[in-house]
Amino acid sequence: MFPTGSWLNDQRKIGLGLTAFGFLFTFLGVVLFFDRGLLAMGNLLFLAGMTITIGVQATLQFFSRRKNRKGSAFYLSGAGLVIIGWTIIGLCLEAYGFWLLFCEFIPVVLQYSRRIPFMSKALDVPGLKAVFNRIAPMGGLPQTMSD
Repeated sequence: MFPTGSWLNDQRKIGLGLTAFGFLFTFLGVVLFFDRGLLAMGNLLFLAGMTITIGVQATLQFFSRRKNRKGSAFYLSGAGLVIIGWTIIGLCLEAYGFWLLFCEFIPVVLQYSRRIPFMSKALDVPGLKAVFNRIAPMGGLPQTMSD
């Protein structure tokens, strides 16, 4: 399916699979009334998947970057609270930390999603389309704001 030497080697495929299972377990944990076990497994699978996908050193650098420290602190403290049993407060802290860590990638993900056939139809629903066009305009890659 992918040529040899492709950026998507077996290790990254496993990492992306673990990350996807992390999101699935987190979703199921929320749907099943904040089940602590599923949420904890979701956290562990997400972190393991990210680490396997981009590597240990890159993961540590990502979480310890100066601009990501606040998001890392919220995400990891929320994960700790979920593990010790404070699921709702922990999940709120995790969500805020996740937003701080990955909000820059959301426009890129939306642009990519518009190219997937079934996702493009879902993103064209009138109410959602207006919101998504504000986040990631249809005309190419998102613009970066200079400080």
